[in-house]
Amino acid sequence: MSPTELRAGVSLAAIFSLRMLGLFLILPVFAVYARSLPSGDNLLLVGLALGAYGLTQAFLQIPYGLASDRFGRKPVIIFGLIVFAVGSFIAAGSADIYLIIAGRVLQGAGAISAAVTALASDLTRDQHRTKVMAMIGSSIGLIFAVSLVAAPLLYAWIGMAGIFALTGGLALAGIAVVLKVVPPAPPLPERPPHARFAEVLADPQLLRLNFGVFTLHLMQTAMWVLVPLSLVQVGGLPLPEHWKVYLPAVMASFVLMVPAIIAAEKHGRMKTVFNGAVVLLIVVMFGFAFFSNGLYAIAFWLFAFFVAFNVLEATLPSLISRIAPPHAKGAALGVYNTTQSAGLFAGGLLGGALAQHVGPNAVWLVCVAFALVWLGLGLTMNPPPPRAQQRPA
Repeated sequence: MSPTELRAGVSLAAIFSLRMLGLFLILPVFAVYARSLPSGDNLLLVGLALGAYGLTQAFLQIPYGLASDRFGRKPVIIFGLIVFAVGSFIAAGSADIYLIIAGRVLQGAGAISAAVTALASDLTRDQHRTKVMAMIGSSIGLIFAVSLVAAPLLYAWIGMAGIFALTGGLALAGIAVVLKVVPPAPPLPERPPHARFAEVLADPQLLRLNFGVFTLHLMQTAMWVLVPLSLVQVGGLPLPEHWKVYLPAVMASFVLMVPAIIAAEKHGRMKTVFNGAVVLLIVVMFGFAFFSNGLYAIAFWLFAFFVAFNVLEATLPSLISRIAPPHAKGAALGVYNTTQSAGLFAGGLLGGALAQHVGPNAVWLVCVAFALVWLGLGLTMNPPPPRAQQRPA
């Protein structure tokens, strides 16, 4: 990669990481913390609080993506970070689960994912795009590992209100990165007069990928309704010690993720690696449902999940950016991130409802059903052909 591409990848990964750290810090501790709140023992409300920010993201990713195509990527990213910070500070001042849900909804209104990934695509050449998306995806995984270690410690030190306030501060720090570190965005491509938003909605290849990211993040959020409590109740591991499972699982997953990404991009095995990761997700969900009766079993299935998740988190946005028309890249990534956010919301809501009214195994088996549909779509996917090598900018 050229120095500009490397700088773009690192700085945009940092923006994603600063924002996602605030979100991830909540996951390992909120289900336990919620029990101290009025109505906090209702798993449906807990799941709603975990996934609520995905609701407004689902409505706003497309407008943010379209706005970034028209007004530029950086102004849209800065605006979204400000809105996210406001929602974080509202949640920090809440001592009621319903007001926390409201703050989470406003956090989701800072829907910058489409604009960030579109800017990453603008600043990188085709042959390096998956590498940059992998940098962003890997940084998210690394930040997730850090949050799993730090969350119980921060919770004991500054409480849930402090974690939400820290989330807002990290979002504001992201603005400084946008202004001072991210390379200048190239001019946006001219929009042809015949361009229609419908062209990114009706493309069958994009639809396959959009369903995939919906399923991936539905599974991710649904898991965290159950996993922290399982580690306490089944694994016998106190909350402050959960990092002993999370950190090795995430870090070890990178060892397998990197060669998979190289095989997908460099050796033209994108479809094989992609569908193999979906198959692994199916195996993981079955494992959680029927073979997670102890601490080591839970740790193994978490490791396997993170391998699949990191591979898919890197390849999905790369494929979207390569298939989408250049003049509608922000719109296509807006649709993609809308379905991602809808998956986050649906996962929290569906996971909480099923766990509350049916039982934990229902959560895992519904995730299996979604993943099987995704696999069927993935097997008929036409990955984009390798592009010609371009000179560094």
